[in-house]
Amino acid sequence: MKPNIAGQVTTQFEPVRDVFADLWHKSEIGAGLCVYYQGEKVVDLWGGWMDREKSEPWTQNTLVNIYSTTKGLASLAIAILVDQGLIDYDQKVAHYWPEFGVAGKADVTVAELLSHQAGLSGVSQTITVDDLCDWQKMTGLLAQQAPLWIPGSAAGYHAITWGYFPGELIRRITGHSLGQYFFEKVARPLNVDCHIGLADQHHRRCATLNGPNHSPKAKKFSRNNKTQTRIEAPSSELFRNAQQNPIIRPFTDACSTRWRRAEIAAANGHATATGIAKIYAALANEGELNGTRIISSAALTQALKVEVEGIEDLVLGHEIRRARGFILNTGSAFGPNPDSFGHNGAGGSTGYADPDLNLAVSYVMNQMQTNDGTEKPRTEMLNEVIYSCASSCI
Repeated sequence: MKPNIAGQVTTQFEPVRDVFADLWHKSEIGAGLCVYYQGEKVVDLWGGWMDREKSEPWTQNTLVNIYSTTKGLASLAIAILVDQGLIDYDQKVAHYWPEFGVAGKADVTVAELLSHQAGLSGVSQTITVDDLCDWQKMTGLLAQQAPLWIPGSAAGYHAITWGYFPGELIRRITGHSLGQYFFEKVARPLNVDCHIGLADQHHRRCATLNGPNHSPKAKKFSRNNKTQTRIEAPSSELFRNAQQNPIIRPFTDACSTRWRRAEIAAANGHATATGIAKIYAALANEGELNGTRIISSAALTQALKVEVEGIEDLVLGHEIRRARGFILNTGSAFGPNPDSFGHNGAGGSTGYADPDLNLAVSYVMNQMQTNDGTEKPRTEMLNEVIYSCASSCI
């Protein structure tokens, strides 16, 4: 069945439409792509289907779980709190969250916590997906958890646990949940369709996820091998603790009503590509877009201070440059500019800003990409054509 590709592109960015449409010759089910350049929306495309049965078309208003792309949105929320003078990156976490300052964590700073240096990439006890949706239980466990390495001595991806840190800090300081604060300070001022914690009335607009092992391009594994839930995943104990305690099944768990309602800033934001790109368009322009300022240039500079660089991530097994929540471009994840920043998510979603070109990009999808080398990353293909078009405008 041929997908219907809808939306608009400006003349200079017309080649992007062709590359986007070509994704359906590979493994795409449904997706959205949006690009801002010099404050103007130059690409806004969507197509395919909301479900793998191809029964519901993906529309301009389709929402999808963006996994860790949410971390960039939550990092912005903390940066705005810094801008208000309500939190300091160099202050100890326990200053705002006293219960946190036990079991060797008394000196952990907000900057270390946000940059995955706190040694809290997982918890020691076995937990369930239902536990992840229980805010009080998870923040209580993390407050009591002893670090898995000496805080500040190394970095390791806090895949799921990270999501409770900005939320609990915001709750302690403002009395509001992360989702409420993000809506008030970011989503409403910019009028973007991005949510951390999704109200029930929006659930009908959500695409359902198709896991990477169910991709038609994925290498097939025996159904009897219950441990093969992620393709080509690192095998370290830290990885298993961070990413497989618990295992979050894309369709069964991450599309459930309880998961969608929760506010887990590490993994369960729901958004359109248009909304994410608009946020990063403001960040690409020093915090302001078309007369609406969401953060000062000075506060954004603080948020982008390099915290982790030149070391191997203990969980992922490769280097990632990190600021205070945001990922700083490593390799070409966010195009060719080393000053680009943002966050990507499991399966391929992304949102980033290139401040040098005043460029912002977001791509979201429901077919999670495999990680076994059978496919070139879709974002890489999109980045190549986007930057080619942008260079022709200079």
